Amino acid sequence: MSLPVHLVASLDGVAVGSDVEVTGDEAHHAVAVRRLRAGEEVVLTDGAGHRVVGSVASTGKRLFNVTVTSASFIERPAPSFTVVQALPKGDRGELAVEVLTEIGVDTIVPWAASRSVAVWKGERAAKSHARWQATAREAGKQSRRTWQPSVTALASTNDVVALVGSAALVAVLHEDATTPLASLDVPTVGEIVVIVGPEGGIAADELAAFEAAGAVTVRLGDEVLRTSTAGVAAVSALLSRTHRWGQS
Repeated sequence: MSLPVHLVASLDGVAVGSDVEVTGDEAHHAVAVRRLRAGEEVVLTDGAGHRVVGSVASTGKRLFNVTVTSASFIERPAPSFTVVQALPKGDRGELAVEVLTEIGVDTIVPWAASRSVAVWKGERAAKSHARWQATAREAGKQSRRTWQPSVTALASTNDVVALVGSAALVAVLHEDATTPLASLDVPTVGEIVVIVGPEGGIAADELAAFEAAGAVTVRLGDEVLRTSTAGVAAVSALLSRTHRWGQS
């Protein structure tokens, strides 16, 4: 059985024999909901490459202490993957964030595409962004990630265009494209960006702006996927051609 994983603010400088105190909501859930007890082994990570295994020394209402028995640091995986996800309707955005996190995406960019049905404004924007962040956090723990993904602030089309210019490879998913995703040369370093449009599709002016900045418009196959699943399929196909998923 896999050991439970808990996320803490920082493990920088923590070594074997160190005592780490876990507090707040993370500790409350572990102690009050999971019934964590002294003597149990757990994994702690700070989401920035540090990972320790230790034994719970003591617990309180909203805290528990861990004595570290092993400590390691994992380099950030390369190439990195960013998914620009147009805002879907309903809870499909959280579904996309959950699975993208589980397969190893490093950065998720919520995008206010011109044809997005969902709109993030005011208080709703703050709540929706917080839900995406919480979903990524929990999915990162569930999938035992040492590097947690980041969910950026809501991006405009201009923000996405700026992102395109700095990436090693940018693939825009579009059902009318003639270039297959499988034909792309996948870089071994740098950032790979996948842009996923909304239910209504990417507008012509948005597509033109991305292509002018250096993006390649590609198709996955004959099937048309939902916006909440297209990014997962595309990133999985690209990851399978990198050493991150076993290729040298």
